[in-house]
Amino acid sequence: MSRFNLRLRLLRHEAKMSQAELAMRIGTSKSSINMYERGEREPGIDTLEAFANLFNVDMDFLIGKSDFRNKQDFLQNISIDLPSPTIATSTVTFPVLGDIAAGYDKIAIEDWAGETIEIPEAALCGHDRDDFFVLRVSGDSMYPHYQDGDYVLVLKQSTMDYSGEVGAILYDDECVSLKKIEYVEGEDWLRLVPINPNHPPKRIEGEALDHCRIIGIPRLLFRKL
Repeated sequence: MSRFNLRLRLLRHEAKMSQAELAMRIGTSKSSINMYERGEREPGIDTLEAFANLFNVDMDFLIGKSDFRNKQDFLQNISIDLPSPTIATSTVTFPVLGDIAAGYDKIAIEDWAGETIEIPEAALCGHDRDDFFVLRVSGDSMYPHYQDGDYVLVLKQSTMDYSGEVGAILYDDECVSLKKIEYVEGEDWLRLVPINPNHPPKRIEGEALDHCRIIGIPRLLFRKL
């Protein structure tokens, strides 16, 4: 409240009001206004709100916490310095090979129905086009990061970069899923972990490890709005 007295005096002078007139408008005494402006007394919250409403300023400005009088003043003075967007001049066409389950027990079937998606060439980060494939997400176990109907550009890769990374995995020799894949170096197990807490994790261990393999890591996500 240390700057309140200065702000009150400034606003009263700008409005060309006497202390007596301000006191009448607020419903207090002239002596109270005088003590407020001299910093000898602090108003209660109701009186602060009355001052703020009268002078059309935010409370933060009135008590010295902000230099913007109100939201309109803030929006008029704020400077948004955003870089110009880069327009992709070269794109690569990928077929959408089929669905990848965000859940479990979906058999991997390459089922291209003619759907394609255009991807900026720069998004390949120097890789060859053949290093990638595109799948459509099916299910909600990876919500909200990956939603039903999203498209993912997957970099072909047979290993994980770290435990907990999201990967596309083939298990039981025929089921494919998109999950966080957890493991411990030197131990014979994998854990498939959904992002959506409403879905349970799945542990793969023992002989089942011989029937699963990493097929890639999602590198780019496309969502139609």
